Amino acid sequence: MSAPVLELDAVRFDYVAGPPWARRRVPALHGVSLAAGRGETVGLVGESGSGKSTIGKLCLGLLRPQQGAVRFDGAPLDRRAQRGRFAVVLQHPQWSLDPRLTVAASIEEPLAISGTGTKASRRAQVEQMLAEVGLDRDFADRYPAELSGGQRQRASVARALITEPRFVLFDEAVSALDVSIQSQILNLIRRLQRQHGFAALFISHDLAATRYAADRIVVMRGGEIVDEGTAASFYEPSTHPYTRALQRASEI
Repeated sequence: MSAPVLELDAVRFDYVAGPPWARRRVPALHGVSLAAGRGETVGLVGESGSGKSTIGKLCLGLLRPQQGAVRFDGAPLDRRAQRGRFAVVLQHPQWSLDPRLTVAASIEEPLAISGTGTKASRRAQVEQMLAEVGLDRDFADRYPAELSGGQRQRASVARALITEPRFVLFDEAVSALDVSIQSQILNLIRRLQRQHGFAALFISHDLAATRYAADRIVVMRGGEIVDEGTAASFYEPSTHPYTRALQRASEI
């Protein structure tokens, strides 16, 4: 693997729960370490409550670890200083696309916030990115409600990649789509990664989709990594009982 773009090093994180007079710490992650290099996708699978979402928030700088470190290109992750260098594609594209804005305006927004280029140059970048995700230029002036679910997710991918990020988090990015559309989006992600070379973390409960999208897979349970290996190794029945249960749940 190349030098890590995004790295979690022995990260521990606890949530605080309970009323003010009886606060208690609820462990979410127990010394988790993982890394994604340039052009590599790491898949993260596990049941609800396994710690996947907490890892995603740490990777985006929305949470800070109580122990360990989160590093981006070898330096401590800093959301402000590294703005535009990492991005996220969410489960539901309507969370990324403002229904009051045209598709072009939503995709352009990260560039406008950072003050990149002129209005004309940003529009040209938007149209180029639309072409890269397989949408015609006339989609630029449509509103999200005028697009199908798959088209909206393509537009969300375009928005995520418009700043040429070094790292992209795909958080259940295909789970809300029909199976036929899922394969199209997964193929799109793979093609765009080859083209742009970003590192990626693909979070999902679906092991079948994850092994198709990822180079390596990490299996989480109870805030710990319980299994990991190459994506190819997950095409065979696992010897780990929890991983085998996930394989059965995904009809593998």
